[in-house]
Order: sequence, then structure tokens, then C-alpha cells
Amino acid sequence: MRLRDSRWWRSLILLTAVLSAGCGTFSEPIDETKGWSVSRLYSEAHSELMGRNYTAAIKLFETLEARYPYGRYAQQAQLEVAYAHFKEGEPALAIAAAERFIKLHPNHPNVDYAYYLRGLANFNDNLGLLHMIGRQDLTERDPKAAKDAFEAFRELVQRFPDSKYSEDARARMSYLVNALASHEVHVARYYLQRGAYVAAANRAQTALVTYPQAPANEEGLLIMVKAYDAMGLTDLRNDAERVMLKNFPNSKYLSGKRRDNKPWWVIW
Repeated sequence: MRLRDSRWWRSLILLTAVLSAGCGTFSEPIDETKGWSVSRLYSEAHSELMGRNYTAAIKLFETLEARYPYGRYAQQAQLEVAYAHFKEGEPALAIAAAERFIKLHPNHPNVDYAYYLRGLANFNDNLGLLHMIGRQDLTERDPKAAKDAFEAFRELVQRFPDSKYSEDARARMSYLVNALASHEVHVARYYLQRGAYVAAANRAQTALVTYPQAPANEEGLLIMVKAYDAMGLTDLRNDAERVMLKNFPNSKYLSGKRRDNKPWWVIW
């Protein structure tokens, strides 16, 4: 028994020594930023940002805010993190960071940029909505990002009409209005072609009421005319036709004369 006990103790001591030596190989990584001042942290983070090393920049900005949570450097770091996420192609994180900045600093002199960046992140997430019309069935595409972008830009323009970002925001809003109207018209056309005339007329009318200045309403009105005619609703068809002829007198749908005595809108 004593021999076995002696061997057991030797084995235990050897195992303990091995484990102790092994633990030494798993030391904590060295933090190169330890002891850095807030100005140096910001300078290094900004350099990474300008060098398009967005992941490194985000890490440094977040380190800055964690160590120095108050003051102008921390505030600017929060804004730069939103921009870095945006450039990194992470719209959800960019939007969250921008909204956090807006909530924490509603009166900050650069808060208008946070609104603009939130709109840009949503806009780029939905970029190409009009371009995608010919490639994708928009009944399967969620226009939420376009709506969120429009609302973000509209809030920017309303709150800060003289902001240097407002002009660009207005231009993007014009694009988004027609993109959203085009989506509604595309859905209306989808319903019309499948004989769902009530749904077709309603979606086209939604586009007309919600986005009254959108060029896409030219086809939307045509869809309303055809849908109401298919349902035998003569008065509504005539009303839609009157609006169509008044607002789009040079419409491509009105070009040429029909020789078969059919109405002008019986084209497809």
C-alpha cells in the first residue's frame, strides 16, 4: 500500500507541475493601448478610419469611449463608430449607433449628421430598388428600408432645413418617393394580371394618394382604369381616366390611335 501511495503522490505532483507550466502559456494578451491618453486613442482610431481599416478603428473608438466615457472625444467616437460601421457595409450596426448618438446627444452641433447617416444606411440597404424592377419581383421585396430611409431624411430636413446635408437628403427623398410608388404600382400590376381587380385598384390608388407627385402614377392610373373597367365600375373608371388624361396628357400610353375602335387603354 505504501508503494502504491508513493507512486500516486508522485503522479499527482508531476501532473500539478505540468498544469502549472501549461497555465503560463495562456497569459492574457498584451494591450498595446494601455496607458494611452484620450487624444492618442482618438488620433490612432481616426488614422485607422482614414486608412479604411474600419474594424480596427471601431475597436479603438470603443476602447476610447470605455476608458474616457465623458467629453467631446467620447461623443465624437460614438459618431465615428456609426460611420465606420456604415463604411464596413454593416447598415444595421450603423443605424443603431446613429440612433444611440441621437438619443444621447439630441442637441449636439453634429447631430444632423447622425440623422443623415441613419438615412444613408437605410438608403444603401435598399439601393437599387428602381434598378431591381427589371430583375426581381418586387412583390417579394420588402420596401421597409426605403421607407425608413425616407423618414430619416424627412426628419433631417424638417429639423435642420439649413443643414449642409439637407440638399442631398431632399434629392434622395425624391428618388425614394418614386421607388416606393413604383413598388406599389408593380404590386398593382401583379394583381391586375392575375385578375385580382379590387386589389390592383387599391394598390394603385395607394401609390396615387401616398406619393401624388411620383412619375410611377402614370402607369398606376392606367391600372386603375383597366381594373375598374374589368369590374364594370364605369363611374370609377371614367374618374380614373379623367385624372390620367389631365395629369399625363403626353403619356406614352396615349400615343397613337387605335384602328379597332377599342379604348386607348386596352394595350396589354
